[in-house]
Parts: sequence; C-alpha cells; structure tokens
Amino acid sequence: MADFSGLPGIDHLLKDSETAELAQRWGRQTVVDALRTLQKQIRSSGGLPDWALDPQQYAAQLKRLFAGQFGAGLRPVYNLAGTIIHTNLGRSLLSARMAQAGLRAATSAVTLEFDLETGRRGDRDRLVEHLLCVLTGAEAATIVNNNAAAVLLVLNSLAENSPVPVSRGELVEIGGSFRVPEVMQKAGCTLLEIGTTNRTHIEDYEAAIDANTRLLLKVHPSNYHIEGFTKSVDVKQLSSLANKHKLPLYIDLGSGALIDLGKFGLPSEPTAGEVLAQGADLVSFSGDKLLGSIQAGIILGKKSLIEKIKANPLKRALRVDKITLGILTETFKYYQDSNTLVENIPLLATFSKPISEIDEHARLVAELMRDKLPTEMRCDVTDSQCQVGSGSLPDHYLASRAVCISSSSGGSLLTLHQNLRALPTPVISRVQDERLWMDMRTVTEVHELIENLQFLDITSQDATP
Repeated sequence: MADFSGLPGIDHLLKDSETAELAQRWGRQTVVDALRTLQKQIRSSGGLPDWALDPQQYAAQLKRLFAGQFGAGLRPVYNLAGTIIHTNLGRSLLSARMAQAGLRAATSAVTLEFDLETGRRGDRDRLVEHLLCVLTGAEAATIVNNNAAAVLLVLNSLAENSPVPVSRGELVEIGGSFRVPEVMQKAGCTLLEIGTTNRTHIEDYEAAIDANTRLLLKVHPSNYHIEGFTKSVDVKQLSSLANKHKLPLYIDLGSGALIDLGKFGLPSEPTAGEVLAQGADLVSFSGDKLLGSIQAGIILGKKSLIEKIKANPLKRALRVDKITLGILTETFKYYQDSNTLVENIPLLATFSKPISEIDEHARLVAELMRDKLPTEMRCDVTDSQCQVGSGSLPDHYLASRAVCISSSSGGSLLTLHQNLRALPTPVISRVQDERLWMDMRTVTEVHELIENLQFLDITSQDATP
C-alpha cells in the first residue's frame, strides 16, 4: 500500500499561484472540494501518481476536472467565425455606454417600480415604453426576457383555449429545437395549420376562422427563406381580414429591426413601426439580434391589448430586471438620433465597417501568422462572406476579408483550430473547404488580437482551456 502521508495539505495547495487563480475564477469552496476529491481518489486507488506530491501539479488536474464539469464558463473570446450575431458566443455586443447604464442600475437603488411624484408603486416598463412608442408609433409596449417568452405571453393572454390559424410555411424552429407549435401548446392554444409549406392564401385564413377564433398570428420567416413557387399573405391583407372579424392581428417579427438596414448593404427587413402602420395590432421581436442590444422580448401595439398582456400572471414570471431595462433605455435613446447611431450601437458599426479597414486588419494578422505557422501551411488574405447570424437574414451575407490558412496536412489544420481556442483569450475560427478561416469583420481592437496571438503554439495538441 502506498504511503499517502506526504500528500500536501489543502491550505498549502491553495497557496500555489495557478491554484489561487482557479479559486478566483471558480470560487474558493469549489476548488477546495475539488482538491479533496482528487486526494480521495488517489487514496482509494491505492497508488500514488507522480504528480500527487507536487503542489504545483494540482492546478493542471483541476483544469481538466473543471473543463469536464463546467466547460469554460463565461470567458471572453475573439469571434472570427464569420457569424456576426453568434448565438453560441452571446449574440449582439453592447457598447461601453450601454453596459454602463446597466451597471448604474445594478449598483444603485433605482426607481424601478416607484413613482417619485406620488410616492406610490410605479410601472417598471414606463420609460422604455415611452421611448418605444416614440420610435415606432405604437400606443403601448411591454418587455419580457426574450422573444420566445413574448410569443408565449401574447398567445396565452389573448388566445388561451382557442384555435390559432398559422400558415404551414411559418411553423418555424428556432435555436435549441424550440418550435412554434410547441410554444403554442405551452401557451394553451390549439394550432390550426392552414395552407401549404410554400403557398398560403387569404382564403385559407378566412376558412379557418370560426366562433372560437380569438387571434390571427403571422410569423415572419426571419431564420429561413423559401424560393420558387411561393405565396404568402401580407400584413395589410391579414389586417383587413382581422378587422372584418373583429380579431387582433399579431405579428411575430423574430429578429426585429427599428431602422431600414438597406443602408448597411443588407436587405430591408420590415421594421416594427412599418408593420404596425400596415395594420398589425401587436408586434414582438428580440432585443439582442438586429436591434443590437441585450436579450429581451419586446411587445408593441394597441394599449388595450398590452394592458391585457401586462395583467397576465405569466408577465411577472417573464419580466426583465432593472439591468436589462437600464440597457434598453440607453439603446432606445441612441435610436432617436440617426446621426450618431452607428457609433453607439456596436452591431451597426460592424455592419458598416469598410472593407479597406477589414483588409488592413487581416494583413496585420496574416503577417504574424506566417511567422508562427510551419512550412507546410500557407497563409493568405482573401475575400470572405460573413453571415449576420442567429437566424437573422439567413440567405444574405456581408462581404468581408479573412485570414485563410491551408495545409498539405488536414490534421494540422484541426490542431491549429484547437490551439486557437486554447489561447489566453480563445480565438474562434472556422474550418471550411479544407481551409481555416479567421474572418476579420468582427475585429475591433486588432492590436490586442495580435498580442494575444503571440501566445499561439502550433505544436501543442492540448486544447484544454
């Protein structure tokens, strides 16, 4: 039996600099429990590994353990994958001023639900609601934690226990395998499929309406596109039909936009204001996609309908906190000034970045990479196509420039792909068409990226963070 008396004590292990850093990152008790677990496993195994007596070796064991249990946690990364609004990487970025607005709300007592004039309880949506009404012409607005929640809340508030006609071509699936039919089921509605996948007519809606119908729903296809022999019913047609039958018309815009994106070289998505002007009674969309702000579900429309939605007990379960409201307030202030909008919304700045600037950044990064890479790898600056991402404008790409790396050995590209993710600040690239691509449209501080890339070791096979 091995002699375990030489195992270092937990307090001694915590004095190691790398272990102390892990305690700061993951929490002291988490590290203490993990160290005890490691030593318990050593004792129960009956053997004494070479590393077990050296306090400096425990940090590496902890990293492997935590990587398996927790992944990487919330670590900053460089998104060079060629997808701007990347769901897996946190979607739209906030500006420092937007984040500061959230920080002010987080670190102060604020008038979240307090009316200074009356000294009584107030409405937490009040200020954001006013700003949204100014921007869109809506009568009223409310905010929940994401657009899926908005759809759930609207349907449950206005159409519970009733059939809701939906075109088969609009029964979309969003991220994480969440589907419109399943959301409708949880909202207490009955899905009534009408039309076909590629063609739905106004007569299909008319035929589906009966005495039990309480709402018409149209889902904007923000995350897919059908081409060819197609037909859909526009908002104006549906609005006329809804008015005829005295039914509210609800449009789920999905990604959502408050301005015309055509000026950024993107197709013009319908804005919330335009859809309301075309006759929709309610509109909902995401806050962290084309809007370029924080995760939220924004619901706009007629005051009488918004009041019903706010009165639903589910609203309390789905409402947002003061930090989100602080950031949204700052965002909607920026949208009131078109002259400074691009400089204040990082997403719009990324959309409008000139190719010349992207090319310059790509050449600086390529120069460093050529010094780092082995001889069998070739590094070029080449044209690239950048996705908008997160289901927004799925069939449209922005012209970009990328550092593109090819190799006579495909395996070495995969190693490079892994080792970029193992950098102090991980770099997320993509491997496509037997090449590794580092798309530069999303790069803001290129010199910080270059400094980070100095740590790249192409020979290492260990991609564990």
